Amino acid sequence: MHPFYWESAHGNFGDDLNLWLWDFLLPGLRDVHPETLLVGVGTVLNEALLPPRVKKLVVGSGFGYGSAPNLADAEEWDVRAVRGPLTARKIGLAERLGIVDPAVMVAEMPEFRNLPKNGGAIFVPHWESTVGGIWPMVCREAGLSYVDPCGEAKSVIGKIAQAELVVAESMHAAILADAFRVPWVAVTTSQSINSFKWQDWAASLGVRYEPRLVPISSRAEAITKGARFWGISFKGRVHAPEAPCGPGTSETMLMERPEEPVSALRSAAKKLMAAPSILALRQARKAEPQLSADQVLAGKKDQFREVLADIHRDYF
Repeated sequence: MHPFYWESAHGNFGDDLNLWLWDFLLPGLRDVHPETLLVGVGTVLNEALLPPRVKKLVVGSGFGYGSAPNLADAEEWDVRAVRGPLTARKIGLAERLGIVDPAVMVAEMPEFRNLPKNGGAIFVPHWESTVGGIWPMVCREAGLSYVDPCGEAKSVIGKIAQAELVVAESMHAAILADAFRVPWVAVTTSQSINSFKWQDWAASLGVRYEPRLVPISSRAEAITKGARFWGISFKGRVHAPEAPCGPGTSETMLMERPEEPVSALRSAAKKLMAAPSILALRQARKAEPQLSADQVLAGKKDQFREVLADIHRDYF
């Protein structure tokens, strides 16, 4: 059995954790039922995304994009749990199967337990915001540490676990923060975000998704997103080529030669243009954070452990 996940060309820690989480939750899964795909963490319950005529064991995945899959063929689909009640209703399942996102179980792994809370306040953007964005600079000015969502998954998760506050545009940054009992504040850089997946997870734990709007950080980011920046719309324009994700992904990478030094004047101009983003992140840092109730999270984890026990009984 092999875990299926959506693989971003840039890397995305929320998807990449599928590479090792299931070996912890279901040890030995790779040695049994090679014909079966384990469909786990991610918004991947999409008719066009999952391969047809292949046995799929669904353990906590969510719906959010495209068309919902047809689950009528019991030979092809074995759905044990989905991310939340909205996904369950969307694909025609009993709401009780909408348990929680499996990523909450990362907090049970020995290497992440009892880490010191010395990371202060951090910001984790959605991976799309890193393309063209100048968020490392914005974070410095806003009093936050920047965490690249396209970094190595365990490294990103360790920083979330050690933080004292997580400002999250990335949904899995909020999910992991909540799992590690780190208060979190949701933000978004888009007024047209598809909020279904956030609402789905939030409903599973009794929290709210009411994101604070943070303006786009740079012209290059607006170009890549086809959005507005300082009153100028880039919708419908040719997008800038996607740059590799990482701490250096920025407007500088997209618009300048890497070896070209950035003058103090240009740096000041970038900071000035990003002032609305800086202010909004400062305000988000001071906003009232959220955290699900201890007993609710613990109950969901217990339900998920029961699902894992049933899978182990039936497949191993």
